[in-house]
Amino acid sequence: MKHLILKSFVASQVLLFGAADAFSQESTNPNVIFILADDLGYGDVGYLGQSKFPTPNIDKLVSKGVVFTQHYSGSTVCAPSRSALLTGFHTGHTPIRGNAEVRPEGQKPIPSSSFTMGELFQKHGYYTGVFGKWGLGYPGSEGVPSKQGFDYFYGYNCQRMAHNYFPEYLWENNHKVELKGNLNNQTNDYAVDLIHDKAIDFIREHKNEPFFMYYATPLPHAELFMPEKYIDPFKGKYLPEKKYKGVDSGPMLKQGGYRSQNNCHATFAAMVTLLDKQVGDIMAEVKRQGLEKNTIIVFTSDNGPHMEGGADPRYFDSNGPFKGFKRDLYEGGIHVPMAIVWEGKIAKGSSSDHLSAFWDYMPTFAELLDDDTDISYDGVSMLPSILDKGRQKNHDLLYWEFHGVNGRIACRKGKWKLVIYDVTKAKDSKIFLYNLKSDPYEKTDLAASHPSIVKRMLKEVKASHTNSKLFPMNSIYF
Repeated sequence: MKHLILKSFVASQVLLFGAADAFSQESTNPNVIFILADDLGYGDVGYLGQSKFPTPNIDKLVSKGVVFTQHYSGSTVCAPSRSALLTGFHTGHTPIRGNAEVRPEGQKPIPSSSFTMGELFQKHGYYTGVFGKWGLGYPGSEGVPSKQGFDYFYGYNCQRMAHNYFPEYLWENNHKVELKGNLNNQTNDYAVDLIHDKAIDFIREHKNEPFFMYYATPLPHAELFMPEKYIDPFKGKYLPEKKYKGVDSGPMLKQGGYRSQNNCHATFAAMVTLLDKQVGDIMAEVKRQGLEKNTIIVFTSDNGPHMEGGADPRYFDSNGPFKGFKRDLYEGGIHVPMAIVWEGKIAKGSSSDHLSAFWDYMPTFAELLDDDTDISYDGVSMLPSILDKGRQKNHDLLYWEFHGVNGRIACRKGKWKLVIYDVTKAKDSKIFLYNLKSDPYEKTDLAASHPSIVKRMLKEVKASHTNSKLFPMNSIYF
């Protein structure tokens, strides 16, 4: 990864909107609300085909802006996907490339040398906040939100502990907030509601200054466990029901183990329904505060749908028409919903087939803010496609590497997509090649019939990877 060279700057409270010569400078910098769902599949929302339950608020949000139909997450699991999002580098370069644990709580920290999305907005006079799941640095490390550009944080530091929705504490900035209603195995304080309330308060409290809100909700990640008032309306509607026997006592309770659930289908529908309601709450609060014309809202998901904790993505067609789930680098694991709204600036009900990924957000916001930080991102700005103005630069290549399950690699170049499984086992590794233009669902492997394309793309794989001390991957492909 290239070194980050930060130029000196003087932060201003009010800056002119500048997105290169193609864009006008008629508006002050907009607020940005980035909603990141957790393990929400491509097919889990109504506008992309979910028929078993409605998502009216997400669908309404989508109708007010532009949908990106070929958008990819940063990775196929949580932490590296978020690292790609916040740094602008894909998983061959971004510092966090896996879900590596640090006991007793947290994950390996994103280094202080990284220039993050929080720092980008802070640099331009924004008040920044993150709500929900962090997962990029254990408490006290250089990776905590307060050291990565966020003025305020409320939620889970550790993504493993975010498996449990009735934790004994959450973090507010660098301080533990004990949830007394959840002590001694009680389930009175639902973290999702607490986090959401703090986020709504954030909008109200900072309505008179530019703000960036990173809303990293834990929904609908397992565990499938929430207050019965949310589940009751869905019971009996998704038969045959699925039961799951999980962790209901012992040392793993509230330490990452998933609780049991007798109504897995009903609970999953309730979780996505609650996510949808909370998206509606955010939209309503923005409108209530008169901020609609000066607020960008982004909605997407960190990776494809999971299968643990009683989840049943096949029942709900959570991956839509695509092959694969979370931890796969097939389309089902990384092809995610994405929509952006900015009233008066983005055409309502529009769509873009521009090929894009999580590492594009940093250069997009950098262009929006006319930022002069000297960084060569892996991403390219999506702003021309978002605003339908100017010339859109296209990716030459998209690249992913996943450090679990013996290592997995994928790269996409135009219509071609190369997928490699078991990359750390030279004799057993498997190479697949797909033509996504004619075969978007990856049904036909063309590797044997197109050896020259495979050879060319393997060179791209080697060029896209840099060694990482934190996340080494020994492979014949590098």
